[in-house]
Amino acid sequence: MKVFVTVATGFMGTHLARRMAQTDHELTCLVRKTSDVSTLRALKIPTITGDVTDRASLVRSRPGHDAVINLANVYDFWVPDKRVCQDVNVEGTRNVMETALMFDVAKVVHVSTSLIYGKPVECPFTEDCEPGPVRFSAYAQTKYEGDQIAWELHRQQGLPLVAIYPSGVLGPDDHKGTGRHVENLANGRLPVTVFNESVLTFVHVRDVAEAILRALEKGGNIGEKYLVGARTITFNEINSIISAITGASVPKIQLPDAMVMLNARLLTAIADVTKRPPLWDMSLDQMRTMKEGFDFDGSKAERELGLTYTPLRTAYEEAIASYQME
Repeated sequence: MKVFVTVATGFMGTHLARRMAQTDHELTCLVRKTSDVSTLRALKIPTITGDVTDRASLVRSRPGHDAVINLANVYDFWVPDKRVCQDVNVEGTRNVMETALMFDVAKVVHVSTSLIYGKPVECPFTEDCEPGPVRFSAYAQTKYEGDQIAWELHRQQGLPLVAIYPSGVLGPDDHKGTGRHVENLANGRLPVTVFNESVLTFVHVRDVAEAILRALEKGGNIGEKYLVGARTITFNEINSIISAITGASVPKIQLPDAMVMLNARLLTAIADVTKRPPLWDMSLDQMRTMKEGFDFDGSKAERELGLTYTPLRTAYEEAIASYQME
């Protein structure tokens, strides 16, 4: 199968590229001018320079592909330019889906996030649950809006859509918020703990890559949604696992929730002025997400895609091994 992937140069994308390089599929990856394409070059995967926000570049690059995997997104809880999430996660998704319709591809696998569900009434929630009324970050809200566009095109114009909703993703070479938390605790740079009893669902990055591949290859699953997450865990448990692996001490002080949110508002306001990320990743959006948590049932991916989840401790061990410990 000839598969067009947007964009396979980030944390999840490089793991997907490595997995798909082991198959007979012919990949072509859309990359930006500033992207690090070293992994794709090493795998001898062809690239096309473009951007999901530039519809013309998608039109130029798409002909001849059987399927599309849409990975492109801005995944961050604070960005200096607030418009970028809307541009990529909403309008970029629209561009990808509409050009997929234009070229009549057989399947589109859209990689979204479990955060679009917010906090449903049912807990743990499943694919069939109605999303809660609130999303707790601009990232989640814009991913939700992009998701709505994709499903509307599926219903109204027959877009051959399958969607993947990963939980918090763990694994080697993660330098986003989850990975930075691991590094900070392991290196003694975490002054306090927060939201110790919040419940979250996590998954190894390779499991997400496998789920995407299996959703692509599975027949008869157009219109299906797959939440991808191994098991729930609290921040207290996360910190204990990292401590057990690295020998680092967990801070004894837990900052009260009200103080966390007060500090997050202050640090986010400072970041918005200085255009530098908030200290300790304490953006208001990230703290709201951590406080509310996300607790869902990822067993449909096991049943229907034959996915076997990797133990979370293994994900943390591999992540820690990939970092340069101080």
